[in-house]
Amino acid sequence: MRMFNVLIDTSVWLDLAENAKQTPLLDLVERLVADGQARLLMPRIVVNEFQKNRDRVARSSAKSLATHFNQVKSAIRKADGDKRQKDRVLGYLSDLDHRIPILGGAAEGVLTRIAAIISASTIIETSDAVKLRAADRALYRKAPCHHENKNSMADALLIETYVECVRTMSGAGQRFAFVTHNKHDFSAMDGNQKLPHADLAAMFSKIKSMYFINLAECLRRIDPMRVTHAMWEQEWEQEPRSLSEMLHAVDRLTTQVWYNRHKYREWQVEKGKIKIISQAAWNDGWAKRKLSTQTHISDDIWKGALKAAKKAERTLGAGNYGPWSDFEWGMINGKLSALRWMLGEDWDELYT
Repeated sequence: MRMFNVLIDTSVWLDLAENAKQTPLLDLVERLVADGQARLLMPRIVVNEFQKNRDRVARSSAKSLATHFNQVKSAIRKADGDKRQKDRVLGYLSDLDHRIPILGGAAEGVLTRIAAIISASTIIETSDAVKLRAADRALYRKAPCHHENKNSMADALLIETYVECVRTMSGAGQRFAFVTHNKHDFSAMDGNQKLPHADLAAMFSKIKSMYFINLAECLRRIDPMRVTHAMWEQEWEQEPRSLSEMLHAVDRLTTQVWYNRHKYREWQVEKGKIKIISQAAWNDGWAKRKLSTQTHISDDIWKGALKAAKKAERTLGAGNYGPWSDFEWGMINGKLSALRWMLGEDWDELYT
């Protein structure tokens, strides 16, 4: 059975976290490793760079979008034009802006998964021989150390660690792959960037040791069918709900909760548990603290409540205002509480 030994550069891991559309690829990496089709080569330099950049990526995944949206909205407010059109655009941007913390949280979740993958991998320490060969590359300006005024020693350590793995782990059925998004340092300078730099070309081949600048292409070489399926799943990406959708749901649920409470009060009125009295009698009794909303209601308020109930029935539509079972009633209250919490209120806020 073939075993693909894959070294994934830090740049690829971080890009997986920053781009939610690449999450299916992370799923695929986990499955291939779990099924024994692939083994991750995890140099110490990758571990250190990931830990160093993790917090930055988590913050920037939301902050950069938020800053950009604020700048765009500010420019729209200052620009001349039809106020109604501007309000529509600003409303749409506010919906998108509301999703930013959710997307930022998704990036943190992916970073946590990547950290778990790294922790489960065998860490490859940097040998003295690797350090010497990396220093030689830097000294003689060989890729990835061929750029002026740039310290690429970490990249040199990475590629030399990969070369050492190929040399020491080779055997029947063993395949190797190096995956990076750092085309500037590792890829051919002029021409096809899918090919390694001329200084690195001898390290790679079409079968035993392969060079990739795209993780999906690498994984496709390991299991074509799984990658195709993962790309299909990507088309079904679930988007966060917009602010307008949540506000609409809150309004509908609030109406349902109010209507249910109204029907209970209507039953209390029919049973004589709550008495309808004139507004004057209510005002007098309330002032003297002899009346309570638990036992009395003014006729004006009751007429308004009956009218509001009819309006609620028209708004909700038949079948959407009860009666409900205890389970259904609990679901409605739970949804309202959860949505209000997402919008900034405390838990269990069920006022109507």
